[in-house]
Amino acid sequence: MMRSLSFPRGTCVSEGGYPAGTLSWHLDGKPLIPDGKGVSVREETRRHPETGLFTLQSELMVTPALGGAPHPTFSCSFSPGLPRRRALHTAPIQLSVWAPEPVPLEEVQLVVKPESGAVALGGTVTLTCEAPTQPPPQIHWIKDGTPLPLPPSAVLLLSEVGPQDEGTYSCVATHRSHGSQESQAVSISIIGSVGGPGLGALALALGILGGLGIVALLIGIIMWRRWRHQGEKRKAPENQEEEEEGRAELNQSEEPEAAESNAGGP
Repeated sequence: MMRSLSFPRGTCVSEGGYPAGTLSWHLDGKPLIPDGKGVSVREETRRHPETGLFTLQSELMVTPALGGAPHPTFSCSFSPGLPRRRALHTAPIQLSVWAPEPVPLEEVQLVVKPESGAVALGGTVTLTCEAPTQPPPQIHWIKDGTPLPLPPSAVLLLSEVGPQDEGTYSCVATHRSHGSQESQAVSISIIGSVGGPGLGALALALGILGGLGIVALLIGIIMWRRWRHQGEKRKAPENQEEEEEGRAELNQSEEPEAAESNAGGP
């Protein structure tokens, strides 16, 4: 006796046979070969301890593939282990395969730190895409309407930001059974770079020129101090010579006066 139960799990049973024989499955009239992925079969053989007759049971588990036949037909057959005995077939069972409509994702949130989206030149911006769905969806990033060539990630880190990082960012969460949903966009702006790359280059050039001016001023001060110190060293011997000359002239003028005073004495 054979019977077949409903799918996607089907059970085919042969009872009271001798010898045991074999059970086989068919898909659309062709032998169905288990692959361990979308199709798997579990078999069991039992023998009655008193009569010695066999009971066979074969359980088929099927996961319909996306894009496969919409109405596949399954059947089971029993082949007795005796010569000149024809195989017995169950009535075919036809399945209706349908794909569930995608359930929309819950609202995808895009969190930015700092919250204002404004960051100083060279700072760091962290964008986090939150999609409360299990299993977690794949997250891709979009800047100014163009997908970024980055691997899927729920976090986008912009470090050492510059004018090239300014723009509008959003994330897209894609789930196999929920479809895709894009978050609201956020704007990232760089403080002090209103004029864009041109102004940034000008500011850099002015900064370099200012630094060179300061260095030149320090070198001038150092040179002036050295020149002044050397000048003072040169003046010191000249002043000594002048003082000695003055003293000699004074001594010479005092000598005649002393001689005259001695001559006019008693």
